[in-house]
Amino acid sequence: MGPVIRTVLGDVPASELGVCDAHDHLFLRSPRLPGQELDDVEAAREELRAFRRLGGRAVIQWTPRGMGRRRAELPALAAETGVHVVAATGLHQAVHYERERLERDRDRLAELFVRDLTQGPVRAGLVKVAGGFHGLDAHARHVMTAAAEAHHATGAAIAVHLELGTGAPDVLDLLCGELEVPPGRVVLGHLGRFPDVRMHLRAARAGAFLAFDGPSRAHHTTDWRLFDALTALAEAGHAGQVLLGGDTTTAAARASAGGPGMSYLLRRLWPALTDELGEDFTQRVFVANPARAFAADWPVDASAACAVE
Repeated sequence: MGPVIRTVLGDVPASELGVCDAHDHLFLRSPRLPGQELDDVEAAREELRAFRRLGGRAVIQWTPRGMGRRRAELPALAAETGVHVVAATGLHQAVHYERERLERDRDRLAELFVRDLTQGPVRAGLVKVAGGFHGLDAHARHVMTAAAEAHHATGAAIAVHLELGTGAPDVLDLLCGELEVPPGRVVLGHLGRFPDVRMHLRAARAGAFLAFDGPSRAHHTTDWRLFDALTALAEAGHAGQVLLGGDTTTAAARASAGGPGMSYLLRRLWPALTDELGEDFTQRVFVANPARAFAADWPVDASAACAVE
C-alpha cells in the first residue's frame, strides 16, 4: 500500500487524507489552563461538523499522553462527522504533569510511545514533544530521545511544540543530528509565534516541516505576520514544507463559542492564501503537505490491545 496515515479508525492511504487541519485539539486538559479544559464531546463533534461543512476532511490532534486526549471518544467522532482524526502519543513540557506521573513513566517512555502507535483499538499516528524557550531542558531532551526511539521503531512523525516559536535550531540539532531522525519526519509547531523569517528559512533548508498555527491565540503574532512568513518560504522554494493548523486550546476558542475554531482555516485563511499566493500553494499546504508529513510505513503489530486513556 505504501505510506499511510494512521487514523483513529485505522490506516488510510495518504492520498485519501484530504483537506487537513495539521495541528489542533479536540480535547485538552492541563493544570496550566485551569477552567479552560476542552472536555465537551458535543462541542468537539460540532467543531468537526463545521470543519467538514467547509470541505475539511482531516484533523491532526496533537494532544499527548496525560493531557486528556480521550482516545476512546475519537473513533465515534470521526465516524459520525466523516473527518479523519489522527491522535498523538508523546509528552508535553514537565509543567503540564504531576511529578509522580513523570517519575513513574520516566524509564519506559519509548515503550509507551511505541505501544500507543502500534497496539490497541485506537492507535496514535504521531509523537508530540515539546521544547523550552530558546532551548531544551533535561525533560525535553529525555522525551525527545524516547520519541526518536519510537520513530526509529515505527516511522512515526515527531511533532514539536516550540515554546513561543523558539528553539528550532536546538530541536533539530538533537533530533536530526544526535538522534538521527530524518528532518522530513519532524514537524516544527508554533513558528508563527516567533516571526523570525531567517530562522524559518534555516529550518526549511534543514528539511523539516514548518507548522504555522494559532489563530485562537489573539495575543501572539499569528495571522498578521503569517503572510510575510509564508511568502518568504514560497519564494525560497519551500512551499512543500508548510503546514497550517488552528491549535484550538480553550473552549472559548471554539467556533461554537464565538472563537475562530477549526473552520476559520477554511472560512478565512484558505481564500486569503489563494488570493495572495495562488491555488497551487493553498492545495499544497492543506492537502499534499500534511499527507506527506504524517504518513509512514507502519510496522505490522498484532499484539493484544492496550488500555485507552
